[in-house]
Amino acid sequence: MGTDTVRADAADAADDRRREQRGWYFYDWACSVYSTSVLTVFLGPYLTSVAKHAADADGYVHPLGIPVRAGSFFAYSVSLSVIVAVLVMPLVGAAADRSGRKKPLLAAAAYTGAAATTGMFFLGGDRYLLGGVLLVVANAAQSVGTMLYNSYLPQIAPPEERDAVSSKGWAFGYAAGALVLVANLVLYMGHDSFGLSESAAVRICLASAGLWWGAFALIPLRRLRDRGPVAREAKESTAPGFRQLAATVRDMRRHPLTLAFLLAYLIYNDGIQTVISQASLYGSEELDLGQSTLIAAVLLVQVLAVAGALALGRLARTYGAKRTILGSLVAWAVVLGAGFFLPAGAPGWFFVLAAGIGLVLGGSQALSRSLFSHLVPPGKEAEYFSAYEMSDRGMSWLGPLLFGITYQLTGSYRDAIISLVAFFVIGFALLARVPVRRAISDAGNPVPERI
Repeated sequence: MGTDTVRADAADAADDRRREQRGWYFYDWACSVYSTSVLTVFLGPYLTSVAKHAADADGYVHPLGIPVRAGSFFAYSVSLSVIVAVLVMPLVGAAADRSGRKKPLLAAAAYTGAAATTGMFFLGGDRYLLGGVLLVVANAAQSVGTMLYNSYLPQIAPPEERDAVSSKGWAFGYAAGALVLVANLVLYMGHDSFGLSESAAVRICLASAGLWWGAFALIPLRRLRDRGPVAREAKESTAPGFRQLAATVRDMRRHPLTLAFLLAYLIYNDGIQTVISQASLYGSEELDLGQSTLIAAVLLVQVLAVAGALALGRLARTYGAKRTILGSLVAWAVVLGAGFFLPAGAPGWFFVLAAGIGLVLGGSQALSRSLFSHLVPPGKEAEYFSAYEMSDRGMSWLGPLLFGITYQLTGSYRDAIISLVAFFVIGFALLARVPVRRAISDAGNPVPERI
């Protein structure tokens, strides 16, 4: 009877864990639409056009009296949102860990971001300043929400399940991004048949991402549960902004192997983010491809990233997360090498390149997240994932700088794109040197059989 009771309790615990994991997947499903439809496809060109409409005769707008070239307004707004996120994430992460109440903070971030994105429906006429404010709020809120969402991973998945759970989360996000992007493109490209102006169609696409985010965020907020805080030293306190970031980094110095992994991730993720942000420029300027081809390539990346995330998650079960990530970095280098030789005016080959990016994109990101989750000391998940999220979003500046300098010196986007191979080579070398089993043990976590 006692054995049966233990088995029943274990089965109930497993069912509760799987239910919570399924709820967790849906936050990626909810917020990834913002990254795909809003940030990647529609908002940049549209907000730039609104700023140009509001510009003076010299092409400048004047937010808060500061002269800004209209064509730079979107980029400056994104940069400002990163600064806001860098200030807020360590503070929220530390507060979440110390209180043990992540869910109210996740709800606040999710609905702040969803409301700001939905508000983009009102970006008509010359309301560029409203667009900039909404972009800063939405982008910063997404960063904070993603940090809190990631920090649940060590709590909802035991070590042996973490790679698969992380991979499924990424797959859910890419699937939602692809699904909504298809619907948005149908509306945008057929706006005349729907009786809409092009501007109205874009604003509906932007707002729909916010409504989607808010609606589906209800699922993880219902299913995820708060855990009590892990006992911490009484002298620890939540400091504002950069002071809290400095405190987090000082704490991470007590775990140098965790810091070593984060450095490797920072390097190769910088390469990944630069490829994502510059691939369309490479396609349009170097390969002479049209906008419709580039949007179709973005959609192809989204679809294949679902399969890639799940496939690399399965490979990690056999070979371990570290080896699979290393293999993905080799694949990234090969894809960029192939991209260097693509002929101009040949969209078919660009789609092949996009397919290669999609297949390694989701898996390399998902497994990096799950591997890092093993290296986080218990009770400091949100605080450490704030540093991880800043590596993902706030520190990816060196790649675009190298890309720009290479183009400036050579006048060739082919040379610029091949220069990014350095990030994957250096990231590979740094990650290969991290003894992950010892790093996991030093962080105070159980070491999985295969890692």
